Amino acid sequence: MIRWPAEFEPDRCAVHVRNELEIAAPASHVWSWLVHARLWPTYYDNSQNVVFLTDTSSSILRENTRFTWRTFGVDLESQVREYVEGERIGWDARGLLGLYVYHAWLIIPRDEHNCLVITEECQHGLVARLGKLFCPNRMHTQHQHWLEQLQRMAKEGPPKDS
Repeated sequence: MIRWPAEFEPDRCAVHVRNELEIAAPASHVWSWLVHARLWPTYYDNSQNVVFLTDTSSSILRENTRFTWRTFGVDLESQVREYVEGERIGWDARGLLGLYVYHAWLIIPRDEHNCLVITEECQHGLVARLGKLFCPNRMHTQHQHWLEQLQRMAKEGPPKDS
């Protein structure tokens, strides 16, 4: 279950999207690809320009890591707010016109070769409401694509530098 910060409880947000996928790869491989944020653009084309603002010598996200990136055509500044190694990660993101987001991931091992991955996002702000109005399924579709590409990468093994 996702552990939402109080201001991001789904019933308090303009937008809430949930995706999940049973992945035929070890949870450790999925986790490794997910926390290697600088690699997102190599397999998820809705992610660009990932730059760490803290932990700049690290190649992976950790608790409180701050980073900037671009997704859905919007420049964001994010900070990892929850980090449980191999199990869950959540970050917030702030963007234009009051966009305020919380994106959480949960990895549930099924056995040593399979896992369930759940990703959920809640959003506040004008940009969130406009996106929901004009492109109601866009985020769900893109997050499903991210999960599918994450699965493809995890099946090949962990990133080379992990």
